[in-house]
Amino acid sequence: MKAMILAAGRGTRLGPLGRQKPKALVEIQGIPLLAGVISRLAQQGFREIIVNTHHLADQVAEFLTGYRRRHRLAGLTLAVSREEQLLDTGGGLQRAGWFFDGGEPFLVHNVDVLSDLHLGRLSQAHLDSGALATLAVHQRKSSRRLLFDSRQRLCGWQSLATGQERMARSPDGPLTPLSFMGIQVVSPALLDRLTLSPPFSLVDAYLQVASQGQPVRAYRADEAKWADLGSRERFKQAEELFEADFFAALRKGV
Repeated sequence: MKAMILAAGRGTRLGPLGRQKPKALVEIQGIPLLAGVISRLAQQGFREIIVNTHHLADQVAEFLTGYRRRHRLAGLTLAVSREEQLLDTGGGLQRAGWFFDGGEPFLVHNVDVLSDLHLGRLSQAHLDSGALATLAVHQRKSSRRLLFDSRQRLCGWQSLATGQERMARSPDGPLTPLSFMGIQVVSPALLDRLTLSPPFSLVDAYLQVASQGQPVRAYRADEAKWADLGSRERFKQAEELFEADFFAALRKGV
């Protein structure tokens, strides 16, 4: 299965550090975030990976060239999708659509997300469901949440901060609000159905296809450890959440 790492963000919440290097190359426990995600993907069988870039894109491209040289894993492909202007997560995926020719589902992973989620089980759940996209979600405190019905179908989105709510379809039974983990499996057919123009988010994309009656489903991963590394304050929290063995496994691919 192929994979995409979303790594084009500017890293503004990282302060001065985000101006010196792209967010993808900021380190936790001495491990660049991008290296950690590639390591987890490769260890779980993903060998064809594309990374989108924008801010300080040359640094990311140079890192990937060095990574390929250091790690001669059988069949490992690392491609780059450059964005002259930020396209947001959905627009970035749309631009990299050429990489996913062949009709097989692929995994999409935020570069600033750290998790021990079993990616193979998520992928199998997607294959079993027949959905256009399967989103890893869990219950946590969050200002923005996705709304799923009793059949685990995406029906809407809400912001607790602004009170905004967007409904894409009528629910079957009560709605359950869940927080998106920034990890998902997508079928290429989703890209064919999008009529949005960049920049747009993946959440926008999922709500659009859900409004068309297409299935976008939840994969509950409440047991998985998870951390968003979008700001420096969260790095220490992540270091406390994950055990030394987790980081040791990531270092094998650094």
